[in-house]
Amino acid sequence: MQTLDLFSLSGKTALVTGCDTGLGQGMAIALAEAGADIVGASIVDDYSVTKNAVEATGRRFTYHKVDIGNREELYAFINKVKSENRIDILVNNAGIIMRKPAAEHPDEYWDKVIAINLDAQFIIGREFGKHMIENGGGKIIFTCSLLSFQGGINVPGYTASKSAVAGLVRAFGNEWGSKGVCVNGIAPGYIATNNTQALREDPERSKSILDRIPVGRWGVPADFKGPVVFLASAASDYVNGAILFVDGGWMAR
Repeated sequence: MQTLDLFSLSGKTALVTGCDTGLGQGMAIALAEAGADIVGASIVDDYSVTKNAVEATGRRFTYHKVDIGNREELYAFINKVKSENRIDILVNNAGIIMRKPAAEHPDEYWDKVIAINLDAQFIIGREFGKHMIENGGGKIIFTCSLLSFQGGINVPGYTASKSAVAGLVRAFGNEWGSKGVCVNGIAPGYIATNNTQALREDPERSKSILDRIPVGRWGVPADFKGPVVFLASAASDYVNGAILFVDGGWMAR
């Protein structure tokens, strides 16, 4: 196989959660540009930007509205997707962040973040991992975080959930690599999305963040096109249980 052919996703179908905006949207479009049909999922009604961008590549786009924090909705969604598609690639991306200092962080924040960022990630990963094993293989990509490795400030639930997701990458990868399913993660740095709006609007925090990033800028969703296509394609067939930093060099400091 020629090198460029290793990155082709022609004939593949990818499920991308949290596909309506930000990183999920950027990764869904990238996978479509590489040849994959996209099954998208999110909690919103308006997914037109993602749909139009995917279909502009000539690929098929199917959307499912689901609250992955609701266990009943989550399983209904999983069963419907599995009944209608063979999923070759899973981008387990959907998540939330809720900010309040640890001493004031309420149970409600903790429970909601853990339900969406960890419980749902485990269930979606387990169910589509099983699906891929039955079908002879696949690729699973979790959206991790710098806070899979650092403590963060004012986001204890988010940090706990993303630390645990990094563990799932390794746990699933250990069990499923021999079954043809490669499981890896992408750890975004500070990216200009809805999740970081509060930080970008705080002049002191924004400056302190930019001062540490060697490339000197906030990341953008387009920075994830290459990494997600690599991890979703045959080019990464010997990469398993790894987490790729896409952070402008933040963790190198």
